[in-house]
Amino acid sequence: MKKLMAANWKMFKTHEEGVATAHELVQLVSGRLPDDREMLVIPPFTLLHGVGQVLAGHKGMLLGGENFYPADQGAFTGEICPDQLLDLGCTFALAGHSERRHILGETDDFVGRKVAFGLEKGLAVILCIGETIEERRQGRVEEVLFRQLDKGLSGVTRAVDPDRMVVAYEPVWAIGTGEVAGPEEIIQAHGVVRSRLVNLLGETGNNIRILYGGSVKPDNCASILALDNVDGVLVGGASLKAESFSRIVLA
Repeated sequence: MKKLMAANWKMFKTHEEGVATAHELVQLVSGRLPDDREMLVIPPFTLLHGVGQVLAGHKGMLLGGENFYPADQGAFTGEICPDQLLDLGCTFALAGHSERRHILGETDDFVGRKVAFGLEKGLAVILCIGETIEERRQGRVEEVLFRQLDKGLSGVTRAVDPDRMVVAYEPVWAIGTGEVAGPEEIIQAHGVVRSRLVNLLGETGNNIRILYGGSVKPDNCASILALDNVDGVLVGGASLKAESFSRIVLA
């Protein structure tokens, strides 16, 4: 399976800045991307068209959306639907990022609706899961991950194409804080995720990529990728500069 190296730009960059960063990324990575890797850029909605045009035609370089609403169309002011993402060239989209769960109030059930709907409409979906520091201190990591996986994948069958279903483990306490889960913490959490994926989806669960996210940087990426059940990374802050993200992609 190919390692998925994903950049989540969140609510950063103007159109001009985003397109310039995408051009620089292409210059740094094009022709050097290993056959066993894919680079995914997930910019704000306002940048999808411009960034997509820059990435188009470059092998292994993909475009994704940060979010979507589980409906074909309708009176959902401020939202975007899967067909609109696909129309702009997106192949992937995020669902359940901790910032949407904890800041914007998305529930486990709602995230599950999004995952199932996104897959149905033709997107590849990255389901984000992870515990808070309080939940980890209370010894509830496995409980939280099981709940988020069970609800998030409730509408997903064993027939799902494993190339279109991805899980990203992002401990909430490590996102944007500079804190990184240690190797043993990552191995343990990813092992829990893998076992639950197999429990829920059978053999398909062994072929679903599990990404690690949470203060991934050029100097720690290679060691994280070398751990069991780490099939790529979801990068926030370090993906905003082409130089640092290109080093992560090629680590």
